[in-house]
Amino acid sequence: MPGSCTAWSTGSRRMGSCPTALAMGSTQQTTPSIRSLRARGAGKYVPEAIFVDLEPTCIDEVRTGAYRQLFHPQSLITGKEDAANNYARRLLHQKGGKYLDLVLDRIRKMADQCTGLQGFFIFHSFGGGTGSGFTSLLMPQLTHDYSKKTKMEFSIYPAPQISTAVVEPYNAILNTHTCLEHSNVCFIFDNEACYNICQRNLDIARPRYTNINRLIAQVVAAVTASLRFEGSLNTDLVEWQTNLVPFPRIHFPLVSYAPVISAEKAYHESLTVGQLTNACFEPSNQMISVDPRRGKYMACTILYRGDVVPGDVNSAISAIKSKRSIQFVDWCPTGFKVGINYQPPTTVPGGDL
Repeated sequence: MPGSCTAWSTGSRRMGSCPTALAMGSTQQTTPSIRSLRARGAGKYVPEAIFVDLEPTCIDEVRTGAYRQLFHPQSLITGKEDAANNYARRLLHQKGGKYLDLVLDRIRKMADQCTGLQGFFIFHSFGGGTGSGFTSLLMPQLTHDYSKKTKMEFSIYPAPQISTAVVEPYNAILNTHTCLEHSNVCFIFDNEACYNICQRNLDIARPRYTNINRLIAQVVAAVTASLRFEGSLNTDLVEWQTNLVPFPRIHFPLVSYAPVISAEKAYHESLTVGQLTNACFEPSNQMISVDPRRGKYMACTILYRGDVVPGDVNSAISAIKSKRSIQFVDWCPTGFKVGINYQPPTTVPGGDL
């Protein structure tokens, strides 16, 4: 749950909001795309987000943290007993089920306030008990109630070398079975890859979950940038699904982000569009511990942010195609879906990036 809170804190910095949920200037200064992600109440802008955990520790950090006034109290839902890293414990009706109706009711109220609901973002882990079991309860209900809306997941998958519980693989397999049928797109991360990025690119000797959450928040902000800001080649949730999912059950795209550099180095390094494009295909910048060079790509979407010239993008893509270092499957054309968003990345003050 703190990970999604970090994503909202990063987003609030981009939109000029502050931890106390004050109004973001006048209506004329706020574009409709920004307002679509915020619920307006009592002259304030608050996120359309619901935090759910079957034990209170993590969400209590949100309740007492710097961004506590950014979230409506009814959006923070907690139980009194954890899932003990057991998928079945929260899947049972008497455990997680009694909170399901409450969560669905809160979702329904938020959806009713939206004038153009596009879909849902679901932040959870595949290895935890609540993240796997309760999500498996929730996803079929979202499919039933909002069958035509996109459901996009940002999920932490068990890492090959780093694990917090011996039963993580079992939880992940059982949750993946549900995800196959009820999720449209699932961006997966693992702690091992994120740890390595923090150590190698950000010079953090012992990364904490806060460091990892900030890194993931940058990826989430990049994916949703086209929904909130203007650009010459913007993409919406449906386009992400259309361009990255060749078959409904194969919807687990590999996430890569570049550049990942520390705040100290940012003022001394300048990368070209070609260098940024090449960096995205390096395993060292990928959010999960796999080597795509051993396989082939089925689809590829690249989103550029900031002052990027379309001509430079075309040159970078042409250079990659000419090298043939990126191989696509035979039945898929070697095409790249490209988006350009004018809003440059923004970081949290005092953060690592």
